[in-house]
Amino acid sequence: MNDAMLKTLTKARIHLTTALLRRDRGQTAVEYLGIIVVVVAIVVAITGTDIGNSIKNAISQKIADLTGK
Repeated sequence: MNDAMLKTLTKARIHLTTALLRRDRGQTAVEYLGIIVVVVAIVVAITGTDIGNSIKNAISQKIADLTGK
């Protein structure tokens, strides 16, 4: 094998190995879990405080204003 071919083969193997090692397999599941945790925290904050009733009353009032009831 000549020197140029050996260098090319070595670069190709290194590139393939690093590409295989950098896979993001499982990353999406972690991201979804993070989003779920944030949503649950928001829901708990809204339902566990008085702000949830304030939001509900404001929405109900705007619906009543729009429908005329």
